Amino acid sequence: MVIALLVGAGGFIGAIARYGVNSGFAKLLNGQWLPYGTLTVNVVGCLIIGLVAGLIDHRQIGSPELRAFILIGILGGFTTYSAFGYETINLFREGQITAAIVNVAIQIVLGLGAVWVGYKLATVG
Repeated sequence: MVIALLVGAGGFIGAIARYGVNSGFAKLLNGQWLPYGTLTVNVVGCLIIGLVAGLIDHRQIGSPELRAFILIGILGGFTTYSAFGYETINLFREGQITAAIVNVAIQIVLGLGAVWVGYKLATVG
């Protein structure tokens, strides 16, 4: 139960941070053709999850509670793309090259497809 609360608290922090980054970029770069806020959130989230996971895994820094708070909570609220990136890199590190490539393809195709289907369902009629 404690870990679930830590994940929830971290998710709150991550979601607020995501909102701040996206709002800041929207004001700063009004009218740009790329969603720079989302791009920044995804890249920064991936960098941070790699850094934190590396410190935890290789230097044995932090408890399971801290790991859940930061990796699942804060970064999960900030961007789920970071989890996707981390899990894919782990597949590569474990020598599961085919699984990593399939994971990337499936995530992209099904994710974009699901957005399209959901949008179409919402606009039918």
